[in-house]
Amino acid sequence: MKRIRWWSMVLLGVMMVVLSACNSPTATEESRDYFKVGVITSLSGSEVYGGNVTKRGYEIWAETVNEQGGIEIDGKKYRVELVYADDQSDPTSGADAAERMITSEKVDFILGPYTSGVTLAVAPILEKYKVPMITGSAESPLIWKEQFKYTFGTIPAVDLTGSSPIRTLARDVNPAPKTIAIIGVNDPFSKSVAETFKSSAEEAGMEVVKYDIVPAGTDFTPLISAIKKLNPDILAVGGHEKEHMEVIKASKSLGFMPKIFVMHYGITTPDFIKNLGKDADYVMGAAIWTPDLNYEDPLFGSTAEYVKKFTEKYGTAPEYTEAGCTATGIVFTAALQAIGAKPPLSEEEREKLVEALENIEVNTLFGPISFATEGAWYHNNTGLQPLTIQLKDGKQIIVGPADVRVQAPTYPVPPMESR
Repeated sequence: MKRIRWWSMVLLGVMMVVLSACNSPTATEESRDYFKVGVITSLSGSEVYGGNVTKRGYEIWAETVNEQGGIEIDGKKYRVELVYADDQSDPTSGADAAERMITSEKVDFILGPYTSGVTLAVAPILEKYKVPMITGSAESPLIWKEQFKYTFGTIPAVDLTGSSPIRTLARDVNPAPKTIAIIGVNDPFSKSVAETFKSSAEEAGMEVVKYDIVPAGTDFTPLISAIKKLNPDILAVGGHEKEHMEVIKASKSLGFMPKIFVMHYGITTPDFIKNLGKDADYVMGAAIWTPDLNYEDPLFGSTAEYVKKFTEKYGTAPEYTEAGCTATGIVFTAALQAIGAKPPLSEEEREKLVEALENIEVNTLFGPISFATEGAWYHNNTGLQPLTIQLKDGKQIIVGPADVRVQAPTYPVPPMESR
């Protein structure tokens, strides 16, 4: 009986090990001839519009890869399959979605969230399971300061780009603005934008007459009313497209028109221009890419060909986040080819993939991409030139820096009622 009990315990132990291995995300799943790629983004909730921006950028990459037969590794092509997880515009939900995706779907790698807040919540999950991710959207410098090993980003952090419009106004218009009011929404990205506007304005010698960080969902009318009394030359807003539209609508309803609105992400989206019409004109912001730029690209051929295909598919030209998201897949492709990794990826191959990403230098439709391997922007793509753009007749016009601008900036801008 003792021997039977002993063998029973041994057998039970073996079964537990086998079951544990089967459930482990590091275990190699059944043989498959395609890459399973996770996409975590906001498919519902308050940031669903932005979530669909990232979705379009990622899916046109996958669609184009598959049209060409897949990712070629050692002479054989492997198709890609996108597996989506909805973060519900919430960091906690995003972390849960990432864990479920990794443990249940056993994805090879991940294309990352729309918002910086969700990215910050997802990154520790990737550290736990050792799965690499590139985000084509998140811009908060807080992400890169954490130095996550498995998280990379194609868009430079906002503290590298957000100062561009303030510098353009300080250096390239006459007379230069003297006063600025700044509003920031209290999320990691928007708050970082507001902080960057404030520091760059102070550096330029402007007086910051008001600086407010407000909760998401704030009614901007009382705040704009208070700012109107201060009559600043610039009203700068750190937020997403929804907040930017609300600020402009509130300003118009109150009869307040600063000499210029400065905003960051959101003004380049078709939704912003469509909803505001002529009221969107002359808003100034920062970008690192516009559809007019033209780079060579290994998948689409060139930026121009990418823009043409994107516009035909979705009915609008891509903006910089969509382009940044598309570029993530191109970078992963180059890294996979560099190490000759075939699906499904083992934990060892995912480690090699991270090393390949750290050493990657690839030209894409988005521009040259390489990732910092030390310092405050660890694993961020820091090499792109910040641009100042201004909307004119619904188009993004590069107005700074002076050595690359297409047109001179318009300042002060004409009042809304005369457009």
